[in-house]
Formats: sequence, C-alpha cells, structure tokens
Amino acid sequence: MNYWLMKSEPDVYSIADLEREQIEIWDGVRNYQARNFLRQMQVGDRAFFYHSNTQPPGIAGLMEIVQANLDDPSQFDRHSPYYDEQSTPENPRWQTVKVGYLKTFAHYIALNTLKATFSPEELLVVKRGNRLSVMPVSATAAEKILAIAEGASFK
Repeated sequence: MNYWLMKSEPDVYSIADLEREQIEIWDGVRNYQARNFLRQMQVGDRAFFYHSNTQPPGIAGLMEIVQANLDDPSQFDRHSPYYDEQSTPENPRWQTVKVGYLKTFAHYIALNTLKATFSPEELLVVKRGNRLSVMPVSATAAEKILAIAEGASFK
C-alpha cells in the first residue's frame, strides 16, 4: 500500500463533502506531474485529504483509492472549467481515481504543524513553492501523520 496527499479547496470540495458522498471521482487535475502520480495509484492505497487555500491549510482526514486508472471525464465536458479541447476519448490526456471516505481526523493537522515536524525531504507539501495538488507520502511520514491525527506530538 502506498500513501499520497491530495489537495482540495474546502469551499470547492471538502472532507465533509466526501464523508457525505462516501465515494467520489477526483477530477480536474491539470498538472502533468500530479497526473503522473494519479496514474501510479492503485486500489487500496491511502491518501491524506489536504484542505488548501484556507486558513489554516492542513490535513483534514484520510481516504482510500477505490478505483484507479480512470479517464477524467471533465476533460471531455465542454461546460467544465477542466475541459481540454486537445483530449479525445480515443486519446485522453488526463487520468484520475475514485476515492472513498475513511475518516475525518479528530486533530486537524495544520501546515505549520507539518512544517515543524517534517523537513521538505520528508514531506513534499512543506517544501517552499510546492504547488502540486497530488504527491506521494513515504510510509514513515504517513505513520507520523496518522499518529499526530490521533493526538501525538513530535518535535
């Protein structure tokens, strides 16, 4: 099992939305490196749900990859802000996954806590200037994040 961190703005789609819907497609990713990470995901992988562009940004919960290697349908929808006119059903450019809700953390993990706990080499989201919406998380970092979510502190 691999671990990932996936960002969403909570006013667009939040952990509460996923909890209510239980399963959702993670559409609209339009960065090639993030797309390549989506292509690497496998059913059963875990992903941390990160609330971005909010105060404070941070990890709100945990989800599971329930379906992998899907063509992102928003690339074909002319009414979607994620429409890509160069993408066709025969030659899609954007892939994605479906995620399933696992839990909302009792302790929201703010970015400042992540920065105080991890170096940029340990956790990409704390790297200055990193704007990727999807990124891998090492098993060691994932274990620490899960412990923090349960109330443990690391200095």
